[in-house]
Parts: sequence; C-alpha cells; structure tokens
Amino acid sequence: MSVKDNSIRNIAIIAHVDHGKTTLVDALLSQSGIFRDNEAIPNCVMDSNDLERERGITILSKNTAVIFNETLINIVDTPGHADFGGEVERVLGMVDGCLLIVDANEGPMPQTRFVLKKALEKGLRPIVFINKIDRSRVDPEIAVDKVLDLFIELGADDDQCDFPYLFGSGLGGFAKPDMKTESQNMKPLFDSIIRHVPPPVGDKSKPLQLQITTLDYSDFLGRIIIGRVHNGIIKNGQKASLIKEDGTLKKGKISKLLGFDGLQRKEINEAYAGNIVALAGFDDVNIGETIACPDEPQALPLIKVDEPTLRMTFVVNDSPFAGKEGKFVTSRQLRERLNKELLTNVALRVEETDSPDKFLVSGRGELHLGILIETMRREGYEFQVSQPQVIYRTIDDTLCEPIETLVLDVPELSVGTCIEKLGVRKAEMQNMINSNDGRTQLEFIVPSRGLIGFRGEFIRATKGEGIMSHSFFEYRASVGEFESRRNGVLISFEEGVSTFYALKNAEDRGQYFIKPGTKVYKGMIIGENNRQQDLEINICKTKQLTNMRSAGAEELDTLQSPIEMTLERALEYIGPDEMLEVTPESIRLRKLFRKKISKK
Repeated sequence: MSVKDNSIRNIAIIAHVDHGKTTLVDALLSQSGIFRDNEAIPNCVMDSNDLERERGITILSKNTAVIFNETLINIVDTPGHADFGGEVERVLGMVDGCLLIVDANEGPMPQTRFVLKKALEKGLRPIVFINKIDRSRVDPEIAVDKVLDLFIELGADDDQCDFPYLFGSGLGGFAKPDMKTESQNMKPLFDSIIRHVPPPVGDKSKPLQLQITTLDYSDFLGRIIIGRVHNGIIKNGQKASLIKEDGTLKKGKISKLLGFDGLQRKEINEAYAGNIVALAGFDDVNIGETIACPDEPQALPLIKVDEPTLRMTFVVNDSPFAGKEGKFVTSRQLRERLNKELLTNVALRVEETDSPDKFLVSGRGELHLGILIETMRREGYEFQVSQPQVIYRTIDDTLCEPIETLVLDVPELSVGTCIEKLGVRKAEMQNMINSNDGRTQLEFIVPSRGLIGFRGEFIRATKGEGIMSHSFFEYRASVGEFESRRNGVLISFEEGVSTFYALKNAEDRGQYFIKPGTKVYKGMIIGENNRQQDLEINICKTKQLTNMRSAGAEELDTLQSPIEMTLERALEYIGPDEMLEVTPESIRLRKLFRKKISKK
C-alpha cells in the first residue's frame, strides 16, 4: 500500500457483544474496494475461526487496513467479552481513536460501559455509530441520549462528551449523519473517521521504537509480533534490539516485515512512525516490550497484561472410555498443545505438576478457559479438567482473592431473586438503575469464586432474559467461605448402556443429564439428585420379559427431557471432587475418586 505522508488513521472498533461490530467491519471492507470484482465476499470476515462464528463473538483482536481517499485506515476489531478485556486494553493503546457501536434498540449495554471506560481513560474521543436503525420499533435519538448519559457517568471531559455520531446499518451497508438524510453507502462513516480521528503522533526521524501489542504464530515464520511503530523507521532485514521487561537487551534481526492490506498480510520493505505492522525474527518476547534501534535503544512504558484469576487442572483421560474417541490422548501431546497455546494466548499460564499427566492451567475466567477446551476437543484432543478454582495471593501478609465488578441487566421481576442469590455469594451491591422499559441495571462487587456456577442460576432466575457482564476489579482480603447450594448427583452404579426402563423407574430421584441408549461407566455422573447427598443408581437394568400384559401396557410412557450439559454449563456445575471428561465426541461428568455413597 502506498499512502501520502501522515495520511494514516488508526482506529479500534468497540461494542457490546452482538451489537454488530464484526458485520460493520464487513461493510467497510466490501466498500473499500479491497475485494476483486469476481471475488466472493465472506460474512464475518474478521471472525476467523468456527467458535467465533458460532458464538457471534470476537475472541481475538484482529487487524485489517483499507485505503479511502488516499488515507490508510488501520482497523482493529476487538473482543467484546470481559474475559478478553486484556486484548481490548492493549489495542486501545495502539490506536488514536475508536468507533463505538451501539444498538439503536438496546442502547449502551454493560460491556459497552466496560470498554468505553477504558477508551475514555486513555483520552480517546469516540465516534458513535448507532447501528441497526433499519429494524422496526427503534428510536435512534434516544440511543444517542443514553450514550451521552453514560459518557457523563464515566467521567468523560467536555471534548469527549461532544462526540460525533452517525446512524446506519452494518448489515444494510449504509451510514448517515442524521435520520433525515438518505444514504446508500458507508462514505459518511469513512469521512467521519478521517475528519475526527487524529493522525498518529510519532517522529520518523527519531530512533526506532515499536511496542509489542499482540502475538501470533506461524509454522513458517515462528513467533509473529504485531505492534505500532511509535517512532523511527523499521526496515525488512534490519538489525534491532528487543528491550525486555527487566530492561535487558536481546539483539536480533527483522527477518520478515509485513503490512496489512485488507484481510491479508503482505511483505513490505519498510514502515514508519504511525504504522501498524507485523514482524518476525524474535522468539522470546512478551506483550508490552519494545523493539528498538540497536544503537540507541529506548524502552516505551510497559503495557499491563491482565493476570489470570482462575485455574484448573488438565489431566490425561483415565476413564474406562479413555482413548476411544480422541486422536491426541497422551501427556506428551497434551503438553505440546498447551505450550503451543502459550505462544499466542498471553493471558494464559501453564505450570507442570509433580505428576507428568497433570498440568495446572490458569486463565482470565471460565469463558477464556472454556474457549481453549472447546478448541482443543475440536482439534481431536481427549483429556479431563477439574473444577475451576480462583487464584489467591498473599498481599501484606493477608490472604487475598480476586474481586470482580459485575453488572446485570434484568427484568424488574427478577431483581429480588438476583440480589438474594448474589447475597449468599458475598456480593456487595454498588448501584441500581431503573429504566423506563421495565428493566433494571444492578452493579455489584463480588468475589470471582462467587461467579463460578452463577451463570446457570442467573439464566434460570431471569428466564433467559438477563444480561450479565463482569470484569476484574482488584485483589481484596478473602471474605471467607460461603454456602454452596448445589444438590447431590446421581451416579451410575455400573458400566453399560442406559435403558428407558431403568431411567423411568428412577425418574423421581432427580433430573437426568443423559438419554436412554447412552453408554455409561461406574462413577459417571448421569444426573442431579433431588436431595443434598450423592446417590448411586443402576440405569442399565432391563425389563424382565413375560407373556403377561399389564393393564396399562397400551399407555405410552415418556421421560422428562434431560438437562443439556454443554461445556460451559458442565464447567460451572462440577464440584471439587469431580472431573469433566472432554473428547471430540462427548462431554461426561465423573467422580474424581471413589467414596462411600448412599445406594438404593
């Protein structure tokens, strides 16, 4: 790409989950002319893996670039979920402006609040795009008023409160400055970005300084560094120094320099201050470190990366069904896969244990770790994981635990139930805002361990209508133990295949997680007991065949629908003495060790 000097704009797109961020990027890409006339344009082009497309969320930040009126616009699509908030913060440090997307119907939501606060703290002046105005029963002007209220509440300065805003539809592919104007394309948005986002500050005559913001990996190039050139000029093949966190220097060479051209990375000869580039040549690197001129190495201020708050044990599968469904089942294969993940997943930590078959894996939250588990099982890995546990720290001789800020958006009728359920989990209410649409926003400070298993309760309490968002707040002195209200579980008494007859006979004991015809083994959890204790039952028993017909033989018996145990639900559900067996084909809950269990 060739652009005029200073004709660069670096912008991040931020929004609440499902407010149309990735769809809007699709529209900007398709209208910028980066695709050939005969080239098929994919949907959600920035969501590059299956999980992102299925869940409708962006997990990893991605870069793309377009040229509009001879101006290079670097666009960074950022995650919208708090478990990937560390990605958001780093990206905001790489750009000079941001595009805040708000659903015209829903207005700013909890996750919008989290990311917007980070942007305002960095002094960015957002451009607001009111999206989905082509839907029925929307009032975009009210959405603008709500955004302004949120800006004021978050402490925005006068300049930030005087934000430019546009209306439009990412799906419809148009933007316009007001509701009366007609528009058929995204040109007003491109113009607004060029006009309101300042060009990057940097001096290409100074010594090279590039800050590492994102890490990637290629089988051909090895570790790939992505970052913004803050000062100087970087050239392909040049010598450079890596300034580590502790201030030590490592000399190396830029073996490959890549620029962003639409959805592709293309090799370039040089880039100057203000550009966002990718490069290879350094292996032992961390987020926030600086690539600098070898003659005058000067470090940029370090970027803080979110520390893990949850950990779980990954274990080689040793259940009776081990090795029957997975392609990668050994401890060596599990170790290699986890170490490969460390090359790009900067918020992840992997530690060896005293057993070669167990690995301690720490991450930012249940979703962060759940995405890793789901990705691995789709790749053919078979293993077991333990219940997530919070990571405690000792600060000033006091045992401290991670505390989260939790924001709930719920129907008014569910407010009391949510407050009661969080009260048992030692949550402290900070704020409550009632809106005119029959919904209430609740804000809490809650221990991270209080959120383990809460999402399922929350969905049931709000009948699926609640929205939940949380982010790490700080470490505080441990609040002590709190009561767990989960009932006991139903456990298979023997190995075999579950039968309708046996499941029907024990149906009054609780709710099942399985259907008739499911292969089970001794110690496998097949349901939840109606009572507090665990209970072993025989669900493989078959009906004795006779030539006698009962009076009710003509009646059609049915079983209640089993609880569907998705990966996320299972991770929240399992207890400290239980494991989750994960294979490409199945998710099974089992007891970690044998103990005396009541039987009948």
